[in-house]
Amino acid sequence: MSEPTGAWQPSARERERQDVRRRLRRRALLVSTVATVVFFGVLGVVVVTSPGWPTVKEYFFNTSDARAVFPDVWHAFWTYNVKMFLIAEVLILVLALAIALVRQTRSPLLLPLRIVAVVYTDLFRGIPTILLVFMLGFGMPALGLQGVPTSLFFWGLVALVLSYGAYVAEVMRAGIESFHPSRIASADALGLSRFQTMRRVVVPQGIRRVVPPLLNDFVSLQKDTALVGVIGVFDAMFAAQDYSNYHFNFTAYTVVAGFFIVLTVPLARFTDHLQHRAMERERQGAR
Repeated sequence: MSEPTGAWQPSARERERQDVRRRLRRRALLVSTVATVVFFGVLGVVVVTSPGWPTVKEYFFNTSDARAVFPDVWHAFWTYNVKMFLIAEVLILVLALAIALVRQTRSPLLLPLRIVAVVYTDLFRGIPTILLVFMLGFGMPALGLQGVPTSLFFWGLVALVLSYGAYVAEVMRAGIESFHPSRIASADALGLSRFQTMRRVVVPQGIRRVVPPLLNDFVSLQKDTALVGVIGVFDAMFAAQDYSNYHFNFTAYTVVAGFFIVLTVPLARFTDHLQHRAMERERQGAR
C-alpha cells in the first residue's frame, strides 16, 4: 500500500463552494459600505445645506471656543466626573449586593432588614435621580447636623449611590434567583451550609450571569454624573455652563458631550461583546 504523496486538497466542488462564499461575502461588504457612505453622505448634505447650519456651526461647533474651553472642561471632567464614577461604582456594588442578599434571607430574625431592603428599592427606584440630587445636595447641608458633611460633591455622590444602588440590587437579585433549585439542593447534599452555598455557589455564578446588565447600568451612571452640576459641583457640565454663560456660545457643551462619548462608547462596546460571548456559551451548552 503506497503512502500519501501530499497534503489533503479540497475537491473541485468544494473549491467552487468556497469561491462562491467568498464572492458573496465581498458583495455583502461592498453593498453595506456603499449603503453606509450614501446614508451618512446624504445626512451630512442635508445638515450642512440647511438654512440654520451657519448659526448652529457658530454656536455649537466653534473651533476657537472649543480650544479655549478644553482645558477647563478636561480638568473638571477628570477631577469630578471620572472620580465620582469610580468611587460610586464600588459603593454601588457593595450596597446592591448587600440589599440583594438581605432580600434572599428567610430567617424570621432578619424580617425587619428585608422590609427595609424592599422599601429602599421601591423608594429610590421611584425618585428621579436629578430630584434626589437636589434633595440631598441642598437639603442635607441645610439641616446643619453636627458631624454631617456639607460637601456638595459628597451629597451628589450619595445621591447617585442611593439611586443606582436600588437598580443594581434588583439586577443582582435577578441573577441570584435565576438559579435552578436543583443546584442549591446539590450544594446541600454536599454538606454546605446556607451561607456557604450563597458565598461559594450562588453569588459568584449569579453575578457572572448579570455582568452585561450591570455594565449597562454603569454606562448610564457615567453619564448621570453630569447631574451633580445642578447643585454647584464644578464638574464638566458646570464648567461648560459657566463658559457658555460668559461667552454666549454653546460649543462647551459639545466638548463635554465628546468627553462622555469617548468614555462611554468603549464600555458599551465591551458590554455588547460580553453579551455576545454569553449567548455563544449558552448556544454551545444547548447543543
